[in-house]
Amino acid sequence: MFSGIVEEYAHVVGVVREQENLHLTLRCSFVDELKIDQSISHNGVCLTVVRIEDGTYTVTAMRETIERSNIGLLKVGDKVNVERSMRLDGRLDGHIVQGHVDMTARCLAVDDADGSWYYTFQYDFNPDMARRGYFTVDKGSVTVNGVSLTVCNPTKDTFQVAIIPYTYEHTNFHAIRPGSVVNIEFDILGKYISRLMQLQGSGE
Repeated sequence: MFSGIVEEYAHVVGVVREQENLHLTLRCSFVDELKIDQSISHNGVCLTVVRIEDGTYTVTAMRETIERSNIGLLKVGDKVNVERSMRLDGRLDGHIVQGHVDMTARCLAVDDADGSWYYTFQYDFNPDMARRGYFTVDKGSVTVNGVSLTVCNPTKDTFQVAIIPYTYEHTNFHAIRPGSVVNIEFDILGKYISRLMQLQGSGE
């Protein structure tokens, strides 16, 4: 479980494909604090540490993860937002994030807001998925590349988020341009409410 408050961005230093798996090796400031089997959010994707050596760590993504996220697009030199799992004795500064990316979205625009920025993203709208809670609502929560954000101006298949300078500088948002592909996770609370309404409507 994560909060969507990114600790920093890690640098990809190795990418190895093995059959349908993808092994990513990364470097960040807290490598020495990691242990094997630890869960870390990478651009919002929960991946398990499988190796630690020479100041780097390696995680493995399987086929489903690659198909649902932008993990398969990563290359050496890319920056990846990372967050270790949430501590139960800390404050929840973001929102409840599972690290289970739902789909990708594409950046349509980046607009200057006099010191901050508005990013507009578009995702593939699916009516059946929407009935199950896969949509955004104004002032609701959404996770973009692992960052907990508040939704602005949602439409059927687009939404905006406002990015302050700190977030811009300390996450990979400064590398997102129109056309960039990002990972999104819709709010788990919305999914549960949608599912409950379905069950009530069906009489199950």
